[in-house]
Formats: sequence, structure tokens, C-alpha cells
Amino acid sequence: MIIYFYKVDAPYGCFSNFSPHSIELDGEIWATVEHYYQAHKFEGTKFEYLMPRIQAAPTPEYASKIGRNPKYQTRADWDLHKCQIMYRAVWQKFSSHLDVQQVLLNTLEAEIIEDSPVDYFWGCGIDQSGQNKLGQILMQVRRELT
Repeated sequence: MIIYFYKVDAPYGCFSNFSPHSIELDGEIWATVEHYYQAHKFEGTKFEYLMPRIQAAPTPEYASKIGRNPKYQTRADWDLHKCQIMYRAVWQKFSSHLDVQQVLLNTLEAEIIEDSPVDYFWGCGIDQSGQNKLGQILMQVRRELT
């Protein structure tokens, strides 16, 4: 069985980084996984001032818009650390929100795929050839929670 997810308001939408489940990491509260992830692109850079702005963004969409703006350069080691940062945030979300933890655990052994038509790294892309890193992280967290 394969479980596809993408939009927050669709089935398994709680797997999305945009779902309204706050996390606490490093003594700070983040409204969503997306807020945390996008902010940490700039840690230790001249654009670090964006981190609290992203943290305070009113929606995950807005946090993402700031974090993806090409005029802001991400940290030099971002590609080396982005999966670890995503893992930390996703782990925190599913270990602290028992409602979504149960949804994740109820998937049992199913393959979980982020059905993003545009993201070939975190999702599967429009042609299903993407790396599905977010789905892999979710399945890893599921294994660790059982």
C-alpha cells in the first residue's frame, strides 16, 4: 500500500510541513515544521536576521515565501544539513502531537510519498521520479516511534 499526501486539507494532510502543529526546539516555539525549516536556511549567515521574521510569519506559506526568496543566500552548508534539520523538526512534531502520531502509526508498513508535483527532492515530482526525502523521514520517524 502507498499513502500519498500533499495538501493540508487533503487526506493525510497532517504529514505536510504546513500542517498547524507547532514544535518546540532549542527552547523556541515554531508555528509549523515549515517555519523551522525555512528559518534555519539562514543560521550563521548575514541573513540570520530573517530567522525571527520567518518564525513570526503568520502562515507557513509566508514563511516559505521568505525562505525561498532567491535574493537571500542560504548557508553554505545547507545541502549537507537540510535533511537533518527536517528530521529534527518532523520528529518533534510527531513525538509531541499524539493525534498526528497516531495517524502516522496507523499507516503501519505503508510507503509514504509526498505527492508534490514540483518538488523532486522532498517529494516525488510530477512524474513520480523524485527522491521523496520527506516521505522517507516520515517512515523513519514511524519506525522509531513503534
